[in-house]
Formats: sequence, structure tokens, C-alpha cells
Amino acid sequence: MNRLRTGWLAERHSLGAEAVLVLGLYVVYETSRGLAAGGPAVAVHHAQMIASLERSLHIFVESNVQAAARTVPGAVGALGLLYLTLHLAVTGTYLVWLHRRRPAAFPLVRTTVLVASALALIGYVAFPTAPPRLAALGIADTISGGHLDLNHGLISSLYNPFAAVPSMHVGYAAIVGASLVRDGARPALRAAGLLYPALVLLVIVSTGNHFLLDAVAGVIVAAVAAGAARLLIVHGNRSGSASTARDRVAHHRRVDPPSPAAVLYRCRTPA
Repeated sequence: MNRLRTGWLAERHSLGAEAVLVLGLYVVYETSRGLAAGGPAVAVHHAQMIASLERSLHIFVESNVQAAARTVPGAVGALGLLYLTLHLAVTGTYLVWLHRRRPAAFPLVRTTVLVASALALIGYVAFPTAPPRLAALGIADTISGGHLDLNHGLISSLYNPFAAVPSMHVGYAAIVGASLVRDGARPALRAAGLLYPALVLLVIVSTGNHFLLDAVAGVIVAAVAAGAARLLIVHGNRSGSASTARDRVAHHRRVDPPSPAAVLYRCRTPA
């Protein structure tokens, strides 16, 4: 069974089968990430711990980034829209493009995304953390307002606000960016791979949804997931190769029963 699973991960399957797998596991991911122990008070305390650590490292710049974004006309609204759309739209579109245009590279990226999501769930349950905008740190929620509210209504029911560490907005962006740098055939695609994670980092910080250290944790999760995915795929390829070799040996060793004419000929032939 283990060989079957790793062998499956090492291959590219039909787009429909891949979509069912990724979407199914993403539903589990979204519904499970709300299993935070301790409630909002613990999550806010963890966020304040991160802010304190950033201050000691002299990297607590989230409020400054927000202030800078406010000085650019239209930037706050644009960054909020990007926060709501980039995460799933770009990752999903890229996986489809990779499946069609870079089939050899697809299994590693898909498996990396799945492993990263599983690792992130562990972080959400073990260390529930509020976003800066909910941690009483003077950092505003630049998205909520009018008909849109991240903390109430339909949108709030689709995600857990206390799942800030690691930031998988940045984690997924790092996976997509690294794949573009490696698999992009044109310089423009490789440049986009370098710029995309930086854009996502700006988006999550300026909207008050993540600390810088949340982003660092997301990159670490992506790197660990990439290493684990590579090992799984290598193991799957070796298992598949071993099974193929065994099948070939069995085929060559198979002895068909002799025909009656061959038996008669052997009996009549003198020793």
C-alpha cells in the first residue's frame, strides 16, 4: 500500500483526477484549520509574542508598511483585492498550466503543495495565532469595510482567522515562484517567479493579515515540503522501477508447457 501511494504521487494523472485530489484535500485543509486550541485569547497572545520577537529583532515594520501603502492612491484597495484573489487563483491556475505544459515537473509541485498544506495544519493546531489586525497592535484591517468583512458573514465562515502561522499565502507563492524559476522557459516567466513571492509578502503585510515572521515560517514550510515531496517521488519511482524489473524477470522465467509433438520428439531421440 505504501508503494502504491508513493508511486501514485510520483506520476502525473488526468486533470480530472488531479483536480479531485487537490480540491478534496483543500476542503479538508480549510475545514480542519479551525481546530485551534485555547480560543481567541491564546491566539492573540501568540500574535503579541511574535510582535515582541520582531521588535527585539528590529523588524517590526508592519505598521510602517501599511502607512506607506496609504500614501499611494488606490493602493490599499488594490492590495486588498489581491489578498482575496491571488492565493487560490494563481496557485490553481499555475497547477493547471504545469499539468498541461510541464508534465514532468507537475508531480513534484503538486506533492509539495499537498505536503506543505499538511505541515501548515500542524502549525495552526499547535500554535494558533491571530493576524496583526486582530492583536491590538495598532495595525488596521484594510480589507473589511462596506459590504465586505473578514471577521463576520460568509467570508469569515470560509477560513480560520487564527491560522496565521505559517503564512501559506507566502508558502504557496514560494512554491509557485521556485517552480517558475526552474521550469519557466522564458526569462519573463523566471522573472515572475522571483517577483511573485515578494508581491504576496507586500500584500499580506500591508493588509494587516500577517507578520513578517509568519511569512518566514511559510517559506520554511515550503522548503521542507519540497524536500519531503522529492523523497516521496524518488521512492515512488524506485518502487515502480523495482516492480517493473520483477515483472520482466517473472515474464522471462515463465515456462510454457511443452507441446505434445515436442514430448514425443524427446522420447524418440536417443540419449
